[in-house]
Amino acid sequence: MLERKIMQDLINWKNNPDKMCLVVKGARQVGKTFIIEKFAHENYKYYTCINFDKNENYKAIFDGDLDVDNLIKQISLRVKDAELVPGRTLIFLDEIQNCPNARTALKFFSLDKRFDVIASGSLLGINYKEVVSYPVGYIEHLELSSLDFEEFCWANGVSKESINDIKEYFLNRKPVPIAMHEKMLELFREYIVVGGMPRVVYDFVNNHNFQNVLKIQRGIIEDYKDDIAKYANGNDKAKARACFLSIPKQLAKKYKKFQYSVVKSGGTAAKYEGSLMWLYDAGIINFCHNLTHPEFPFEGNAIDDTFKVYMRDTGLLMAMLEDGSQEEIIDGNLGIYKGAIYENIIADIFTKSGKKLYYFEHNSTLEIDFFIRFEKKATAVEVKAADNTKTKSLNSVIQNYNVKQGIKLSSKNIGFKDNITNYPIYMAMFL
Repeated sequence: MLERKIMQDLINWKNNPDKMCLVVKGARQVGKTFIIEKFAHENYKYYTCINFDKNENYKAIFDGDLDVDNLIKQISLRVKDAELVPGRTLIFLDEIQNCPNARTALKFFSLDKRFDVIASGSLLGINYKEVVSYPVGYIEHLELSSLDFEEFCWANGVSKESINDIKEYFLNRKPVPIAMHEKMLELFREYIVVGGMPRVVYDFVNNHNFQNVLKIQRGIIEDYKDDIAKYANGNDKAKARACFLSIPKQLAKKYKKFQYSVVKSGGTAAKYEGSLMWLYDAGIINFCHNLTHPEFPFEGNAIDDTFKVYMRDTGLLMAMLEDGSQEEIIDGNLGIYKGAIYENIIADIFTKSGKKLYYFEHNSTLEIDFFIRFEKKATAVEVKAADNTKTKSLNSVIQNYNVKQGIKLSSKNIGFKDNITNYPIYMAMFL
Protein backbone atom coordinates (compact mmCIF):
# COMPACT_ATOMS: atom_id res chain seq x y z
CA MET A 1 0.00 0.00 0.00
CA LEU A 2 1.42 3.37 -1.04
CA GLU A 3 0.98 6.25 1.41
CA ARG A 4 -0.01 9.53 -0.23
CA LYS A 5 0.10 13.00 1.31
CA ILE A 6 -3.20 13.96 -0.31
CA MET A 7 -5.04 11.66 2.09
CA GLN A 8 -4.65 14.23 4.88
CA ASP A 9 -5.94 16.95 2.55
CA LEU A 10 -9.04 14.85 1.88
CA ILE A 11 -9.61 14.32 5.60
CA ASN A 12 -9.24 18.07 6.22
CA TRP A 13 -11.82 18.70 3.50
CA LYS A 14 -14.28 16.24 5.05
CA ASN A 15 -13.93 17.84 8.48
CA ASN A 16 -14.66 21.35 7.19
CA PRO A 17 -18.32 22.14 7.99
CA ASP A 18 -18.42 24.77 5.22
CA LYS A 19 -16.97 22.56 2.49
CA MET A 20 -18.11 22.65 -1.10
CA CYS A 21 -17.80 19.95 -3.73
CA LEU A 22 -14.20 18.89 -4.27
CA VAL A 23 -12.56 18.39 -7.66
CA VAL A 24 -9.39 16.27 -7.68
CA LYS A 25 -7.36 16.87 -10.83
CA GLY A 26 -4.36 15.02 -12.17
CA ALA A 27 -2.94 13.20 -15.18
CA ARG A 28 -4.01 9.68 -16.03
CA GLN A 29 -2.80 6.88 -13.78
CA VAL A 30 -1.48 9.03 -10.92
CA GLY A 31 -3.82 7.20 -8.52
CA LYS A 32 -6.84 9.51 -8.22
CA THR A 33 -9.53 6.81 -8.25
CA PHE A 34 -7.61 4.54 -5.89
CA ILE A 35 -6.92 7.18 -3.25
CA ILE A 36 -10.47 8.60 -3.32
CA GLU A 37 -12.02 5.14 -2.97
CA LYS A 38 -9.64 4.34 -0.12
CA PHE A 39 -10.59 7.62 1.55
CA ALA A 40 -14.30 6.87 1.05
CA HIS A 41 -14.13 3.39 2.58
CA GLU A 42 -12.14 4.61 5.58
CA ASN A 43 -14.19 7.73 6.32
CA TYR A 44 -17.81 7.16 5.24
CA LYS A 45 -20.45 4.58 6.07
CA TYR A 46 -22.19 5.09 2.74
CA TYR A 47 -20.47 5.56 -0.62
CA THR A 48 -21.68 5.75 -4.22
CA CYS A 49 -19.34 5.82 -7.21
CA ILE A 50 -20.47 7.01 -10.64
CA ASN A 51 -17.74 6.34 -13.21
CA PHE A 52 -18.60 7.97 -16.55
CA ASP A 53 -15.77 6.16 -18.32
CA LYS A 54 -16.93 2.68 -17.37
CA ASN A 55 -20.64 3.32 -17.92
CA GLU A 56 -21.69 5.95 -20.45
CA ASN A 57 -25.34 5.44 -19.47
CA TYR A 58 -24.63 7.34 -16.25
CA LYS A 59 -24.56 10.56 -18.30
CA ALA A 60 -28.35 10.33 -18.55
CA ILE A 61 -28.56 11.08 -14.82
CA PHE A 62 -27.55 14.66 -15.61
CA ASP A 63 -29.45 15.16 -18.87
CA GLY A 64 -32.50 16.77 -17.28
CA ASP A 65 -33.22 18.96 -14.28
CA LEU A 66 -30.09 19.43 -12.15
CA ASP A 67 -32.11 19.98 -8.96
CA VAL A 68 -30.52 17.76 -6.30
CA ASP A 69 -33.80 16.00 -5.47
CA ASN A 70 -34.12 14.99 -9.11
CA LEU A 71 -30.45 13.95 -9.32
CA ILE A 72 -30.76 11.72 -6.26
CA LYS A 73 -33.86 10.12 -7.78
CA GLN A 74 -31.97 9.50 -11.04
CA ILE A 75 -28.91 8.09 -9.24
CA SER A 76 -31.04 5.70 -7.20
CA LEU A 77 -32.74 4.58 -10.42
CA ARG A 78 -29.67 4.06 -12.57
CA VAL A 79 -26.78 3.18 -10.20
CA LYS A 80 -26.94 -0.32 -8.79
CA ASP A 81 -26.48 -0.51 -5.01
CA ALA A 82 -26.45 3.29 -4.64
CA GLU A 83 -26.28 4.31 -0.97
CA LEU A 84 -27.73 7.78 -0.51
CA VAL A 85 -28.16 8.79 3.12
CA PRO A 86 -28.12 12.58 3.70
CA GLY A 87 -25.26 13.71 5.92
CA ARG A 88 -23.49 10.33 5.81
CA THR A 89 -22.82 9.64 2.13
CA LEU A 90 -19.92 10.41 -0.22
CA ILE A 91 -20.83 10.58 -3.91
CA PHE A 92 -17.82 10.12 -6.19
CA LEU A 93 -18.16 11.34 -9.79
CA ASP A 94 -15.21 9.70 -11.52
CA GLU A 95 -13.88 10.70 -14.97
CA ILE A 96 -16.24 13.67 -14.84
CA GLN A 97 -14.65 15.19 -17.95
CA ASN A 98 -16.86 12.77 -19.90
CA CYS A 99 -20.05 14.38 -18.54
CA PRO A 100 -19.98 18.20 -18.76
CA ASN A 101 -23.48 18.47 -17.24
CA ALA A 102 -22.22 16.71 -14.11
CA ARG A 103 -19.63 19.46 -13.70
CA THR A 104 -22.41 22.04 -13.85
CA ALA A 105 -24.35 20.04 -11.24
CA LEU A 106 -21.54 20.47 -8.69
CA LYS A 107 -22.85 23.98 -7.96
CA PHE A 108 -26.22 22.59 -6.89
CA PHE A 109 -24.68 19.85 -4.74
CA SER A 110 -22.53 22.52 -3.03
CA LEU A 111 -25.58 24.68 -2.31
CA ASP A 112 -27.70 21.74 -1.15
CA LYS A 113 -25.06 20.32 1.28
CA ARG A 114 -26.90 17.07 2.03
CA PHE A 115 -24.21 14.97 0.39
CA ASP A 116 -20.43 15.18 0.25
CA VAL A 117 -19.34 15.10 -3.40
CA ILE A 118 -15.91 14.52 -4.90
CA ALA A 119 -15.35 14.70 -8.65
CA SER A 120 -12.23 13.52 -10.39
CA GLY A 121 -10.90 13.58 -13.92
CA SER A 122 -7.73 13.35 -15.95
CA LEU A 123 -8.44 15.82 -18.73
CA LEU A 124 -10.44 18.51 -16.96
CA GLY A 125 -8.48 21.30 -18.62
CA ILE A 126 -9.21 19.92 -22.09
CA ASN A 127 -12.99 20.08 -22.51
CA TYR A 128 -13.96 22.86 -20.12
CA LYS A 129 -15.60 24.75 -23.02
CA GLU A 130 -18.25 22.00 -23.22
CA VAL A 131 -19.50 22.85 -19.73
CA VAL A 132 -22.63 24.99 -20.17
CA SER A 133 -22.31 26.73 -16.80
CA TYR A 134 -19.03 26.21 -14.97
CA PRO A 135 -19.53 26.22 -11.17
CA VAL A 136 -17.07 29.02 -10.38
CA GLY A 137 -17.05 29.76 -6.65
CA TYR A 138 -18.84 26.55 -5.75
CA ILE A 139 -16.04 23.99 -5.88
CA GLU A 140 -12.71 23.37 -4.17
CA HIS A 141 -9.67 21.95 -5.94
CA LEU A 142 -6.88 19.51 -5.14
CA GLU A 143 -4.27 18.26 -7.57
CA LEU A 144 -2.72 14.80 -7.37
CA SER A 145 0.59 14.19 -9.09
CA SER A 146 2.58 11.00 -9.29
CA LEU A 147 4.47 10.18 -6.08
CA ASP A 148 6.97 12.81 -4.98
CA PHE A 149 10.42 11.80 -3.79
CA GLU A 150 9.44 11.72 -0.12
CA GLU A 151 6.48 9.43 -0.87
CA PHE A 152 8.83 7.25 -2.95
CA CYS A 153 11.17 7.01 0.04
CA TRP A 154 8.29 5.97 2.29
CA ALA A 155 7.33 3.27 -0.21
CA ASN A 156 10.90 1.96 -0.12
CA GLY A 157 10.96 1.63 3.66
CA VAL A 158 12.49 4.97 4.69
CA SER A 159 10.68 6.10 7.83
CA LYS A 160 9.27 9.58 8.34
CA GLU A 161 11.63 9.90 11.30
CA SER A 162 14.62 9.33 9.01
CA ILE A 163 13.34 11.96 6.58
CA ASN A 164 12.99 14.38 9.51
CA ASP A 165 16.57 13.59 10.58
CA ILE A 166 17.82 14.43 7.08
CA LYS A 167 15.81 17.63 7.13
CA GLU A 168 17.57 18.65 10.34
CA TYR A 169 20.92 18.39 8.55
CA PHE A 170 19.42 20.55 5.80
CA LEU A 171 18.15 23.20 8.22
CA ASN A 172 21.42 23.29 10.18
CA ARG A 173 23.61 23.09 7.07
CA LYS A 174 25.56 20.17 8.50
CA PRO A 175 26.92 17.29 6.40
CA VAL A 176 24.81 14.13 6.32
CA PRO A 177 26.52 10.98 7.70
CA ILE A 178 28.17 9.15 4.82
CA ALA A 179 26.10 5.95 5.00
CA MET A 180 22.84 7.90 5.04
CA HIS A 181 24.08 10.20 2.28
CA GLU A 182 25.00 7.29 0.00
CA LYS A 183 21.68 5.54 0.64
CA MET A 184 19.71 8.68 -0.25
CA LEU A 185 21.72 9.16 -3.44
CA GLU A 186 20.97 5.56 -4.39
CA LEU A 187 17.24 6.08 -3.76
CA PHE A 188 17.31 9.32 -5.74
CA ARG A 189 18.86 7.60 -8.78
CA GLU A 190 16.21 4.90 -8.51
CA TYR A 191 13.51 7.58 -8.32
CA ILE A 192 14.82 9.13 -11.54
CA VAL A 193 14.44 5.81 -13.32
CA VAL A 194 11.24 4.56 -11.67
CA GLY A 195 9.45 7.88 -11.37
CA GLY A 196 6.33 8.23 -9.30
CA MET A 197 3.47 6.62 -11.22
CA PRO A 198 1.79 4.49 -8.51
CA ARG A 199 1.51 1.27 -10.50
CA VAL A 200 5.18 1.53 -11.47
CA VAL A 201 6.34 2.28 -7.91
CA TYR A 202 4.22 -0.53 -6.47
CA ASP A 203 5.70 -3.06 -8.89
CA PHE A 204 9.24 -1.83 -8.23
CA VAL A 205 8.87 -1.97 -4.45
CA ASN A 206 7.58 -5.54 -4.64
CA ASN A 207 9.77 -6.93 -7.41
CA HIS A 208 12.78 -4.58 -7.83
CA ASN A 209 12.74 -5.43 -11.52
CA PHE A 210 13.72 -2.55 -13.78
CA GLN A 211 12.53 -4.39 -16.90
CA ASN A 212 9.04 -4.59 -15.41
CA VAL A 213 9.27 -0.89 -14.61
CA LEU A 214 10.13 -0.04 -18.20
CA LYS A 215 7.34 -2.22 -19.58
CA ILE A 216 4.69 -0.56 -17.40
CA GLN A 217 6.03 2.94 -18.13
CA ARG A 218 5.94 2.39 -21.88
CA GLY A 219 2.39 1.12 -21.53
CA ILE A 220 1.47 4.40 -19.83
CA ILE A 221 3.14 6.36 -22.62
CA GLU A 222 1.02 4.45 -25.14
CA ASP A 223 -2.05 5.33 -23.07
CA TYR A 224 -1.05 9.00 -23.29
CA LYS A 225 -0.76 8.68 -27.07
CA ASP A 226 -4.21 7.08 -27.15
CA ASP A 227 -5.59 10.00 -25.11
CA ILE A 228 -4.14 12.42 -27.66
CA ALA A 229 -5.80 10.47 -30.47
CA LYS A 230 -9.11 10.31 -28.58
CA TYR A 231 -9.43 13.77 -27.07
CA ALA A 232 -7.36 16.22 -29.12
CA ASN A 233 -9.29 18.06 -31.81
CA GLY A 234 -8.81 17.42 -35.52
CA ASN A 235 -5.38 18.51 -36.72
CA ASP A 236 -4.22 18.89 -33.11
CA LYS A 237 -4.00 15.11 -32.79
CA ALA A 238 -0.90 14.79 -34.97
CA LYS A 239 0.60 18.05 -33.71
CA ALA A 240 0.15 17.23 -30.01
CA ARG A 241 1.67 13.79 -30.60
CA ALA A 242 4.64 15.38 -32.42
CA CYS A 243 5.19 17.87 -29.58
CA PHE A 244 5.05 15.04 -27.04
CA LEU A 245 7.56 12.88 -28.89
CA SER A 246 9.94 15.84 -29.36
CA ILE A 247 10.49 16.38 -25.62
CA PRO A 248 13.61 14.13 -25.32
CA LYS A 249 15.15 15.94 -28.31
CA GLN A 250 14.32 19.35 -26.84
CA LEU A 251 16.10 18.48 -23.59
CA ALA A 252 19.13 17.05 -25.39
CA LYS A 253 20.12 20.50 -26.68
CA LYS A 254 22.77 22.54 -24.89
CA TYR A 255 20.28 25.38 -24.48
CA LYS A 256 16.99 23.74 -23.70
CA LYS A 257 14.59 26.47 -24.78
CA PHE A 258 11.65 24.80 -26.51
CA GLN A 259 11.96 25.19 -30.28
CA TYR A 260 9.02 24.43 -32.56
CA SER A 261 11.46 23.70 -35.37
CA VAL A 262 12.60 20.63 -33.39
CA VAL A 263 9.03 19.34 -33.47
CA LYS A 264 9.03 19.61 -37.26
CA SER A 265 11.21 21.49 -39.71
CA GLY A 266 9.58 24.85 -40.30
CA GLY A 267 7.42 24.49 -37.20
CA THR A 268 6.17 27.72 -35.62
CA ALA A 269 4.26 28.80 -32.54
CA ALA A 270 1.23 29.54 -34.73
CA LYS A 271 1.15 25.89 -35.78
CA TYR A 272 2.05 24.12 -32.53
CA GLU A 273 1.39 26.41 -29.56
CA GLY A 274 -2.16 25.15 -29.02
CA SER A 275 -1.05 21.51 -29.22
CA LEU A 276 1.68 22.11 -26.66
CA MET A 277 -0.88 23.72 -24.34
CA TRP A 278 -3.05 20.62 -24.76
CA LEU A 279 -0.24 18.51 -23.27
CA TYR A 280 0.03 20.92 -20.34
CA ASP A 281 -3.72 20.86 -19.70
CA ALA A 282 -3.62 17.07 -19.82
CA GLY A 283 -1.07 17.06 -16.99
CA ILE A 284 1.75 15.59 -19.09
CA ILE A 285 4.27 18.46 -19.22
CA ASN A 286 5.45 21.48 -17.23
CA PHE A 287 6.56 24.87 -18.57
CA CYS A 288 9.63 26.67 -17.20
CA HIS A 289 9.67 30.31 -18.34
CA ASN A 290 12.71 32.48 -18.90
CA LEU A 291 13.00 35.69 -16.87
CA THR A 292 13.82 39.12 -18.27
CA HIS A 293 15.47 39.89 -14.91
CA PRO A 294 16.33 37.42 -12.11
CA GLU A 295 14.29 39.23 -9.49
CA PHE A 296 10.83 39.40 -7.93
CA PRO A 297 8.10 39.25 -9.02
CA PHE A 298 8.99 36.20 -11.09
CA GLU A 299 5.59 36.07 -12.77
CA GLY A 300 5.88 39.71 -13.80
CA ASN A 301 9.35 39.13 -15.28
CA ALA A 302 8.50 35.89 -17.09
CA ILE A 303 8.72 35.85 -20.89
CA ASP A 304 5.55 34.20 -22.20
CA ASP A 305 7.01 32.82 -25.41
CA THR A 306 10.43 31.73 -24.14
CA PHE A 307 10.33 28.55 -22.09
CA LYS A 308 11.64 25.06 -21.49
CA VAL A 309 9.37 22.02 -21.37
CA TYR A 310 9.81 19.19 -18.88
CA MET A 311 7.94 15.93 -18.44
CA ARG A 312 5.88 15.83 -15.24
CA ASP A 313 7.16 12.37 -14.40
CA THR A 314 10.87 11.78 -15.00
CA GLY A 315 10.44 8.01 -15.03
CA LEU A 316 8.24 8.39 -18.12
CA LEU A 317 10.88 10.59 -19.73
CA MET A 318 13.44 7.85 -19.08
CA ALA A 319 11.10 5.32 -20.71
CA MET A 320 11.02 7.47 -23.86
CA LEU A 321 14.79 7.01 -24.25
CA GLU A 322 16.47 4.02 -25.81
CA ASP A 323 16.99 0.74 -23.94
CA GLY A 324 19.96 0.85 -21.59
CA SER A 325 19.30 4.39 -20.36
CA GLN A 326 18.06 3.10 -16.99
CA GLU A 327 21.33 1.29 -16.37
CA GLU A 328 23.34 4.36 -17.36
CA ILE A 329 21.55 6.55 -14.79
CA ILE A 330 21.85 3.97 -12.01
CA ASP A 331 25.58 3.64 -12.79
CA GLY A 332 26.02 7.43 -12.93
CA ASN A 333 26.68 7.67 -16.65
CA LEU A 334 24.60 8.81 -19.70
CA GLY A 335 27.00 11.53 -20.82
CA ILE A 336 25.70 14.97 -21.70
CA TYR A 337 22.07 13.85 -21.55
CA LYS A 338 22.41 13.13 -17.85
CA GLY A 339 22.21 16.87 -17.14
CA ALA A 340 18.84 17.08 -18.91
CA ILE A 341 17.50 14.17 -16.87
CA TYR A 342 18.63 15.76 -13.62
CA GLU A 343 17.10 19.09 -14.59
CA ASN A 344 13.82 17.33 -15.33
CA ILE A 345 13.72 15.60 -11.94
CA ILE A 346 14.33 18.88 -10.10
CA ALA A 347 11.61 20.57 -12.18
CA ASP A 348 9.31 17.70 -11.23
CA ILE A 349 10.18 18.00 -7.52
CA PHE A 350 9.70 21.79 -7.50
CA THR A 351 6.35 21.52 -9.27
CA LYS A 352 5.08 18.87 -6.87
CA SER A 353 5.94 21.16 -3.97
CA GLY A 354 3.75 23.88 -5.51
CA LYS A 355 6.38 26.02 -7.22
CA LYS A 356 6.06 27.57 -10.65
CA LEU A 357 9.17 27.09 -12.77
CA TYR A 358 11.48 29.86 -13.94
CA TYR A 359 15.02 30.03 -15.35
CA PHE A 360 17.36 32.79 -16.49
CA GLU A 361 19.26 32.82 -19.74
CA HIS A 362 21.06 35.80 -21.24
CA ASN A 363 22.53 36.01 -24.75
CA SER A 364 23.28 32.28 -24.81
CA THR A 365 26.30 32.97 -22.60
CA LEU A 366 24.72 32.53 -19.17
CA GLU A 367 22.01 30.13 -18.09
CA ILE A 368 20.78 29.40 -14.58
CA ASP A 369 18.69 26.23 -14.44
CA PHE A 370 16.05 27.53 -12.02
CA PHE A 371 15.11 30.55 -9.95
CA ILE A 372 13.04 30.00 -6.82
CA ARG A 373 11.83 32.00 -3.85
CA PHE A 374 13.84 30.63 -0.90
CA GLU A 375 14.27 32.27 2.49
CA LYS A 376 12.39 35.27 1.03
CA LYS A 377 15.13 35.81 -1.57
CA ALA A 378 15.31 35.34 -5.31
CA THR A 379 17.61 32.33 -5.35
CA ALA A 380 19.55 30.90 -8.29
CA VAL A 381 19.59 27.09 -8.46
CA GLU A 382 22.08 25.09 -10.51
CA VAL A 383 21.70 21.33 -10.98
CA LYS A 384 24.92 19.39 -11.36
CA ALA A 385 24.70 15.79 -12.54
CA ALA A 386 28.48 15.34 -12.88
CA ASP A 387 31.07 15.25 -10.13
CA ASN A 388 32.57 18.44 -11.57
CA THR A 389 30.52 21.06 -9.70
CA LYS A 390 32.17 24.36 -10.64
CA THR A 391 29.88 27.33 -10.12
CA LYS A 392 30.87 29.75 -12.89
CA SER A 393 27.25 30.61 -13.79
CA LEU A 394 26.21 31.02 -10.16
CA ASN A 395 29.17 33.28 -9.45
CA SER A 396 28.41 35.36 -12.52
CA VAL A 397 24.73 35.90 -11.75
CA ILE A 398 25.52 36.82 -8.13
CA GLN A 399 28.23 39.27 -9.15
CA ASN A 400 26.44 40.90 -12.08
CA TYR A 401 22.70 40.74 -11.38
CA ASN A 402 22.40 41.60 -7.70
CA VAL A 403 21.30 38.05 -6.82
CA LYS A 404 21.86 37.51 -3.09
CA GLN A 405 22.29 33.74 -2.92
CA GLY A 406 22.73 30.61 -4.97
CA ILE A 407 22.13 26.91 -4.43
CA LYS A 408 24.02 24.11 -6.10
CA LEU A 409 22.36 20.68 -6.15
CA SER A 410 24.79 17.82 -6.74
CA SER A 411 25.88 14.44 -5.45
CA LYS A 412 28.21 16.14 -2.97
CA ASN A 413 27.40 16.59 0.71
CA ILE A 414 26.38 19.88 2.31
CA GLY A 415 28.89 22.69 2.11
CA PHE A 416 28.88 26.42 1.56
CA LYS A 417 31.15 29.19 0.44
CA ASP A 418 30.29 32.87 0.36
CA ASN A 419 26.72 33.14 -0.97
CA ILE A 420 26.53 29.68 -2.51
CA THR A 421 25.36 26.58 -0.64
CA ASN A 422 25.79 23.05 -1.96
CA TYR A 423 23.01 20.67 -1.00
CA PRO A 424 22.84 16.98 -1.91
CA ILE A 425 20.46 16.72 -4.83
CA TYR A 426 17.93 14.68 -2.84
CA MET A 427 17.42 17.69 -0.54
CA ALA A 428 15.60 19.49 -3.35
CA MET A 429 12.43 18.21 -1.65
CA PHE A 430 13.11 20.60 1.26
CA LEU A 431 13.48 23.70 -0.89
